[in-house]
Amino acid sequence: MTFATGWASGLNAWATVLVLGLLGRFANVGEVPLGFQRTDVLAVMAVLATIELLADKIPLVDSTWDAASTVVRPVAGAVIAALIAGNTGSLTTITLAGVGGVSALLSHITKSGLRLAINTSPEPVSNVTASVANDVSLVAVLSLAAEHPVPAAVAAGVILLVGLVLFALVFAQIRRGVGVVRRNLARLRSGGAGL
Repeated sequence: MTFATGWASGLNAWATVLVLGLLGRFANVGEVPLGFQRTDVLAVMAVLATIELLADKIPLVDSTWDAASTVVRPVAGAVIAALIAGNTGSLTTITLAGVGGVSALLSHITKSGLRLAINTSPEPVSNVTASVANDVSLVAVLSLAAEHPVPAAVAAGVILLVGLVLFALVFAQIRRGVGVVRRNLARLRSGGAGL
């Protein structure tokens, strides 16, 4: 469960908490922390997840959002894993928090890199398709994890492995995407000329 939720946090930390909270509240999944199931938490997570869901569909905005989320997603993965493990401060809790944080970091780097590569393409369809695929896989893996955590961890691991292989294959486009983002940020800093 901690690996699957960490992987999902690397894609969208807010949606991970939202989906887990809904599963805990309405599907009685016992491993979900009670704090995630509170109405106020669900409402805030729904707003933040919706903002990220929309930002993730817009080329280059998605990469800027990903850059801003580089610290948030891995930390969220570690915290979610610690809370699922029981947050007792034991070596097991610390280890599982590490698993959640590392899997979130790996999935975040993979997602961010692949999206940078996609952003070098002039058409927006592949960007939206990749974003929707991330959204669907996040909900599917977390829903599976609620009842079958081991198959969910395997599914998350396979998706992550495929993503890492793709990352390696399109590394040149990822570097090009980094250059595009840097140029756009430089233009913004110089007053927006040429955007």
